[in-house]
Amino acid sequence: MSSVVSQPVAAKLTKAAIFLVATINPGKENEAAVKALCGDLAALLRAVGFRDLEGRLSCVMAFGSDAWDRLFGAPRPKDLHPFREIRGVHHAVSTPGDLLFHIRATRMDLCFELATQIMGRLGAAVSVADEVHGFNYFDDRDLIGFVDGTENPVDQAAIAATIIGEEDAAFAGGSYVIVQKYLHNLKGWNALPVEAQEKIIGRTKLSDIELDDAVKPASAHNALTTIVENGEQLEILRDNMSFGEVGKGAFGTYFIGYARAPQRIEQMLENMFVGRPPGNYDRLLDFSRAVTGTLFFVPTATFLEDVAASAPATAEPAVEDEAGSRRPAPDGSLGIGSLKHEAGHG
Repeated sequence: MSSVVSQPVAAKLTKAAIFLVATINPGKENEAAVKALCGDLAALLRAVGFRDLEGRLSCVMAFGSDAWDRLFGAPRPKDLHPFREIRGVHHAVSTPGDLLFHIRATRMDLCFELATQIMGRLGAAVSVADEVHGFNYFDDRDLIGFVDGTENPVDQAAIAATIIGEEDAAFAGGSYVIVQKYLHNLKGWNALPVEAQEKIIGRTKLSDIELDDAVKPASAHNALTTIVENGEQLEILRDNMSFGEVGKGAFGTYFIGYARAPQRIEQMLENMFVGRPPGNYDRLLDFSRAVTGTLFFVPTATFLEDVAASAPATAEPAVEDEAGSRRPAPDGSLGIGSLKHEAGHG
């Protein structure tokens, strides 16, 4: 892993984010456009981020299972597969997604500008399946009023939870990410007494203190999402964001979870939707409905750079000379340079 650079999976949480999920349109030219962006993404990020170095702009680019096969083929990450829907008391849907761009910054305008540059580069090569502009809500709370992400690992623990090691050596330094968009029934939720809300979440609402096991139900959200294997708690990194459209009465949470193995997140979702044991499901789902669900693999930044470097050379354009014969253009190029090479600053 010393020879590869990971994408900023474990970047510090920010005040703003844009989540872009897209599908790649049919055609080899569209696949080529996506591969070209892989090599140029770092330069785009530098160009936009340079406008406010304290804005902490970052972007993670990830690929769905079908897209990986189309773009890269074998070898493939050993645990990459389409998101598996879960049918329990409630339904965790599986929705299309070839590409994920998780864009973070302290300012929404930085996120917006980078998203604009990315989509301008991709153009008609992709179709946007979902776009969510997320914001940090007061003191890291969800729109349901509870602090979100209290138990997130930090620093080295976050890296240990999210970055693949020797268990899949060919893809060491990568990660997996699952995204789901949840819509809340805030009217129904807010009609509950605070004490009832606290028992559903498993924490106090104002002070964010975990409830004692003696009073916390086995169906509490934080009880069902705690996974212990061989005496060790298996952690994931969440960077959830609130979103909404007040005029439409749409309020929600965009769940995004990174892990070095997707089974960690999948087990949490199984516990939530089916129950542990079955039937003992997460009562938060009575008020919060999943409307998307997709699994992606996050390759290393080194991999993204290598995609462009290993792409086949473009055929040289030809021009006619005075005798009418065809010959390569004098400069031997298309005259279109990669941002990676044109950018005169880093």
